[in-house]
Amino acid sequence: MGASTLSSRAIIGEFYNRLEQNIGTEWIDAVSMLFTSDQSSETYNWLGMSPVMREWVGGRHAKGFRENGITITNKDYEATLEVLVKELRRDKTGQILVRVRELADRTNAHWAKLLSTLIINAESTVCYDGQYFFDTGHSEGDSGTQDNDISVNISALPANQHGSTTAPSPEEMELTILQMIQQILGFKDDQGEPMNEGARNFLVMVPVPFMASAVAAIKNPVLTSGRTNTIVTLPEFSIRPVANPRLTWTTKLAVFRTDGNTKPFIRQEEKPVEIAAIAEGSELEFNEAKHHYGVSASRNVGYGYWQHACLATLT
Repeated sequence: MGASTLSSRAIIGEFYNRLEQNIGTEWIDAVSMLFTSDQSSETYNWLGMSPVMREWVGGRHAKGFRENGITITNKDYEATLEVLVKELRRDKTGQILVRVRELADRTNAHWAKLLSTLIINAESTVCYDGQYFFDTGHSEGDSGTQDNDISVNISALPANQHGSTTAPSPEEMELTILQMIQQILGFKDDQGEPMNEGARNFLVMVPVPFMASAVAAIKNPVLTSGRTNTIVTLPEFSIRPVANPRLTWTTKLAVFRTDGNTKPFIRQEEKPVEIAAIAEGSELEFNEAKHHYGVSASRNVGYGYWQHACLATLT
């Protein structure tokens, strides 16, 4: 069916149909939680720790929300596709519908773009505790000083297991992932209690050049050197690799806990994605012989629990 037989309503319908498929962005829900907003910004004072059970001596010890928190301000976003009326008339192969589907895919990828920027900037942007999200000096109450920005010396492995900091071997990747998960499992809350003792599901996010070694380190029973893969022998954990093409890292990777009630990141949405058209019968069509299909949304992202994330730099 050529695009010349389609109305603007049909084109908008095709956009929403493609949008619902949400292709290629499954990791977004795993590392972030979505909140709706009804104003220009929202403040999240609940970030922090819930009280632990204690012996009831004297009265109750109530613990409220934090005095400080993180504020996320909504921003408006748009994308507009222009289609000439003659293109609609001449299109016999559905190429315009291909462009409309691409617009939907790009719209779905917007959360990935915002979150990836947040992740890349996490070593220099503060989160709810006043420290950078990835930092060596997190401390709250009785937690002690905690580090979710670690370095891993991959050169400590035997020579037959060596790669490099920019092209790690599966063995070096295995070592790094295990140290990162170990770091997350050791985090304590502001009362000195284990923060992640129930953690079982993790997502390993790597730049594209790390993809092959990350997959091998997580999936292959036997590694390149012939050694048994330790990660595969840990059935109590579910570890999923994700290669993120938006990451600019060359010697870094991140691990996120994905089964907590609170996620590492927050998505905030005031107005969900909408598409509108200036099309048949419009002044734009009459004066300029073109149609516009415009997508818009009001949203933003911010940092949630740093305790559910760890960054590693290979050295």
